[in-house]
Amino acid sequence: MHLLAQRLVEWLKEQAAARGARGYVVGLSGGIDSAVTAVLCKQACPDDVLGVIMPCYSNPQDAEDARLVAETFAIPFKEIVLDEPFTIMVRLLTGDEKHVQDRELSIANIKPRLRMITLYFYASRLKYLVAGTGNRSELTVGYFTKHGDGGVDLLPLGNLVKRQVYELAEHLGIPRRIIEKPPSAGLWSGQNDEAEMGISYRELDEFILTGKADQRVMEVVKTLATKNAHKKQLPAIPPF
Repeated sequence: MHLLAQRLVEWLKEQAAARGARGYVVGLSGGIDSAVTAVLCKQACPDDVLGVIMPCYSNPQDAEDARLVAETFAIPFKEIVLDEPFTIMVRLLTGDEKHVQDRELSIANIKPRLRMITLYFYASRLKYLVAGTGNRSELTVGYFTKHGDGGVDLLPLGNLVKRQVYELAEHLGIPRRIIEKPPSAGLWSGQNDEAEMGISYRELDEFILTGKADQRVMEVVKTLATKNAHKKQLPAIPPF
């Protein structure tokens, strides 16, 4: 893991230099992927990294965990509460703000899209790049919000399955309570990645790395990957 961490840090340095960027901005969610990404960016650009904590009708524990990461690794951060703009958007679109707690994806996905807007504001102002936190497991099945947490400049963890992210987190010294918390995109209260996907990360990682899985897992992966393929493609243009 030491060599992998070193290579990722060097890659981040190279990417910033090649794109004429001073550093990185990272959304700190309180989860393991964002913690690992932020620490790698901090090591790559010690004086030019910003973490942004963006609660939006979120579990207060998530913001607390995000602050723990920032403070543990001396990452400068800002906390922008997005409850009000989210409420305004829901009211504008539905005519009634009572829907702010709905689990409907068309509503819940406003949250990561507001976060994307916030991250790019700081990236533009500071001449930074937006470092995304998605990993290979999520990318394989399209488990991210288009133009939300998928709206980034680069993905340092994009070639690592979830299992490898956990191993890297252990190596980097990510706080234990963050490593042990259930993975969640935080779209609504109690939301859980594995329950929503219908398979565990262990099953998904095994299939990605070995091509082996039971029929149920293969069908779930195939269905999700097909349904979400558009998230990983540029807008279609007529071939004439």
